[in-house]
Amino acid sequence: MPPVRRQARGERRIADVLDATLALFAEVGYEKTSTNAIAARAGMSPGSLYQYFPNKEAIAEALSQRLVEELRAAHTTAFGEADVTGLPLAELISRVVDPLVAFNVAHPGAKALFGNAAMPAALAAGSRPLQSAVTGRVAAIIRARSPELPLPDAERTAMVAVQIVAALMGPIVAAEGDERAALIAELKRALVGYLESAER
Repeated sequence: MPPVRRQARGERRIADVLDATLALFAEVGYEKTSTNAIAARAGMSPGSLYQYFPNKEAIAEALSQRLVEELRAAHTTAFGEADVTGLPLAELISRVVDPLVAFNVAHPGAKALFGNAAMPAALAAGSRPLQSAVTGRVAAIIRARSPELPLPDAERTAMVAVQIVAALMGPIVAAEGDERAALIAELKRALVGYLESAER
């Protein structure tokens, strides 16, 4: 097989392994996912899997790196160059929430990597700066819209808003169709009500 085709095939197989791992993390969690289960889900033998990854931790690390890049792209979309001071609050909230919801719906197993205290610390470390930056970005938006609000109040309000999103993200990801749309609408309604009070 020519080297280019061999490399492309190897990249496809690695992507298959990562996709299979993410699906299993979503279904049974990190701890209960085995390399044998990953190999079976990816449609390969355990021996073939070990040609690409020496163990589950190495697979999780590669998956974490891929997800961090996609999460960074979602954050860029959510907190892009919009005029945060001129947009109606409901429109601003939709602009921020929709890309974050889309990322979590597309990657339901991400929580097993980023939100699991039992994970090896090195695996989740890549996402921590991005996750902590969200609160800072929300606080900056609040301050831009309400410059008279003291910084500690803006940071506290941002932290509560981020926690509201985090609390509802699991149910939103688990729901489907109309129920998911209804939960997203409820999340936005809760954020509008909460943040409107902060802007007064």
